[in-house]
Amino acid sequence: MADKKLALIIEADQGYIRNVSGKDSFSSQNNILFYAISNTYIPLLNMFSRLESEDIPFKVGLVISPVLCFLLDDPQIQKQYIDHLDNLIKLGKAETKRCAKTESYENSLRCLKAAEQNREDFTEKYGQNLLAQFKAYQEKGFVELIPTAATYSYMPHYEDYPEVLNAQIETGIYSQKNYFGEAGEGFWIPYLGWAKGLEWSLRSYGMNYTVVDARSILFSKDCPDTGIFAPVRTRTSLVLFGKDPDTPEDICGEEGFAQNEVYLSNSHDIGFELEQDKIASFFGKDDARIQTGFQYWNNESEEDDLVTYDAAEAEKQTVQDAIQFYSSKLEKLQQAKEQMADGEPLLVCAIPARVLGQTWNEGIKWLENVFRCTASKQGFDFVLLKDRIAGQFTLPKIMPYPCSSNGLGYGEDLMDNSNSWMIRYVRKATERMVDLTDRFPQEDSLKERLLNMGAKQVLLAQSGQWAEMIHDGTIPEYVKEEFKNQILSFTKVFDALASNTVSTEWLTECEKKNALFPWLNYRVFARKK
Repeated sequence: MADKKLALIIEADQGYIRNVSGKDSFSSQNNILFYAISNTYIPLLNMFSRLESEDIPFKVGLVISPVLCFLLDDPQIQKQYIDHLDNLIKLGKAETKRCAKTESYENSLRCLKAAEQNREDFTEKYGQNLLAQFKAYQEKGFVELIPTAATYSYMPHYEDYPEVLNAQIETGIYSQKNYFGEAGEGFWIPYLGWAKGLEWSLRSYGMNYTVVDARSILFSKDCPDTGIFAPVRTRTSLVLFGKDPDTPEDICGEEGFAQNEVYLSNSHDIGFELEQDKIASFFGKDDARIQTGFQYWNNESEEDDLVTYDAAEAEKQTVQDAIQFYSSKLEKLQQAKEQMADGEPLLVCAIPARVLGQTWNEGIKWLENVFRCTASKQGFDFVLLKDRIAGQFTLPKIMPYPCSSNGLGYGEDLMDNSNSWMIRYVRKATERMVDLTDRFPQEDSLKERLLNMGAKQVLLAQSGQWAEMIHDGTIPEYVKEEFKNQILSFTKVFDALASNTVSTEWLTECEKKNALFPWLNYRVFARKK
């Protein structure tokens, strides 16, 4: 067993985008989730299966946000995803005919086979229940499922509202228990945004550790000599692990592995490039252009000079990049070991799930090769963070420096000139929701339904996903409308309670549309006495 350790965490989150309004019309909004299922979540499970069958040791921390859990577990979304794959397979068959005598034929065939395999895996191998499969790997000891905040809210925006911190944490933990049977030892803070008061909230809900940005430890006044290579604790004995600042930049940054010329280009997709009449059957009534996954060119390609993607060459490159990743992390750990008087240095590497298979098509294959490389060279061992908190109450104490993993370290992208208009509305709604729990502490029946709906709308409006998607230009107009609808729906709840009148028809329709967290109780926003 190696005396150096590495903890790998894959963080998967998703905004509450659930369009089930049209049975026959393909929902372009849902394609964000469908693309993730096809390119990340199913391939990730397949990777686990291959490694387990070959006795290749692997351990992964996995964060699946409560909203994503709900969507993956939703029978209507599951049915839509199967319909989406059926449409994709039809498109693929048409593509192989169109490309039969061109250099794109092999790649069109590769994409068709991938769609067919995804359908078989989703329906037959995994029985449409991906969450149960992830849970099974946790029970086998390969995976640690780590809870996170209810709607992936950026906590520093609400640090003056302890009720918000509690509501986001409590709902996130309850969701984790609901889907996976247990809450676990740790908690993943969205965007690693450290907020004053978080340590008290997390400890009060039984959480023993969290991960913070490296600067939270390195910039603290009490930073120990071990830096981010050993856990520390707060004054409440919440264990803190510092994240490796080079990951995922070394994977998907400007000079990252994903930029290699031999890898598949995501910017060239037939969903954007073919004439409308050639793909009309795939889009159905929805004319919005989306990624189909039928991509034939590599990163070397330019608009007027397309270079055919070679899957075999790309796979070879994933091996080289896996070795480079392994070597760079081992070098870090060796240097840390030389500076540590005793103990085992630990490096925590966190990777957004979207990097693995979505922004980088070969990401899952690369990750598999990282595990294979590590098993053969044995320079360090993969570990789960829940197994590294022994001596929790004897670790060095620090006061974490307030920062984030987003922007330049302070979450600037979550409140800039594109999305800052949102915060005043959501904070006002938050203030009113906390006030409502004081005014109506013991309601039941219709008023309780109203209050529960109000709490749900506020939680949704607090999602950091909305600000992030607007900043990134990901379906921004749709996101703006969803956010406005959440604020307006809460306002309608607030006015109904003030006037003691409510439209039961509207409330029922709102509950149907916002089916998330059916067990939610509005008292999660109550002030702690």
